[in-house]
Amino acid sequence: MEEKFLKVAQKGHFFDKHEAVLIAVSGGKDSMNLLYLLYKYQAILGIKIGVAHVNHQQRRAAVEEETYIREWTQRRGIPFYLSYFEGRFSEAAARTMRYDFFAEVMKKHHYTALVTAHHADDQAETILMRLIRGSRLAHLVGMKPVQPFIEGEVIRPLLSFDKSELMDVVHFEDESNHSSIYFRNRIRNEYIPLLTKENPKLKSTLLHIGKESAALHQALRDLTRHIDLGNLSEFQSQTAPVRYVLLQQYLEQFPELHLTRDQFQQVLGILETKANYQHHLKGDYYLIKDYQTFTITKIQPKTDRQEEKYVIESEGVFQYGQFIFSLNKPLEQPDQILYLQANQPIILRRRQVGDSILLHSINKKVRRYFIDQKIPQQLRCEAVVIEQDGKIYGIANMVASDLSKSIKNDIIKATLYIKMKE
Repeated sequence: MEEKFLKVAQKGHFFDKHEAVLIAVSGGKDSMNLLYLLYKYQAILGIKIGVAHVNHQQRRAAVEEETYIREWTQRRGIPFYLSYFEGRFSEAAARTMRYDFFAEVMKKHHYTALVTAHHADDQAETILMRLIRGSRLAHLVGMKPVQPFIEGEVIRPLLSFDKSELMDVVHFEDESNHSSIYFRNRIRNEYIPLLTKENPKLKSTLLHIGKESAALHQALRDLTRHIDLGNLSEFQSQTAPVRYVLLQQYLEQFPELHLTRDQFQQVLGILETKANYQHHLKGDYYLIKDYQTFTITKIQPKTDRQEEKYVIESEGVFQYGQFIFSLNKPLEQPDQILYLQANQPIILRRRQVGDSILLHSINKKVRRYFIDQKIPQQLRCEAVVIEQDGKIYGIANMVASDLSKSIKNDIIKATLYIKMKE
């Protein structure tokens, strides 16, 4: 086991680019094996190690586990980091808390990788869980030995090892692992043993599904590498199955965004049919689609202050939205100059339903102007209207109305310089 671990770690180049790694240690057999192995081979692997432990405060033995791991690391001069779970316990809440804690420690103490003790049995359980929950094919690849995590990586060097291969080191048994309350426990203790009676090679079958899915996923990625995922015309020129795969690949950039099958099909339909569209997905995530491109982005909710009108009543420099405005004081290389009536308040605001602007002697709806000019949806949302005496004199960095142009040569006028924030 020990020599095999070293060979796997070296062959996989897991630690080649890391100097300091953080080990997640619960006290169970898996993580204590990992701790022992990395402590033994840290010099050969060229790394320094630290240990992070979370006391969930759900069992009597939790204090004993914490004490043992603390003392084990202290005797060997290994940095030890501890946190306690607070609040109402659930699997999801505990997992979120743990990884937030690990990320915090990594950033504060400059660890570039988190190392976890997931092994082949965990992998098989994960794949079966995802099958039961109806996950898409791309998610059946299971866990990867190395994956991005915050600004570094998460490394799973035991992923190719069966649980039966682990050494009998000092560890603690978590009695909650036998509780059928938790889905993973039911998978491990009930479903897999039952299904293994039908297929004695169930675990290897599940692992093969994961590997085959990963190979297929990578092949599709390689074959579509030349396609610009954000180019709408290129996307729409592909066959329906290829568009399906391309959208799945694009969504991988947003690990926090979990779309249901219905939501995925809805996005696919928008990309295939609607011309110019903004669609709310989940949380702060939006699909922004214009005539040439599409993107998924986070749009923070606008604050009340951002939505309020801003009234300019005197000379000076002002900020509103994405722009800097200067009244009667020239800016260096302004993006736009508007001319307005002197000695009258100027209002900066977001566009409103029914807004119209005088262009080429015709009152045109602002909405129609945006459509005609193919203004991207994101820019429409950020548009700033310049109004005076109830009339629109321009839209920042887009267009000036006939009203503004008509007084350009007047001796008495107000000059508004506009520039995009850098």
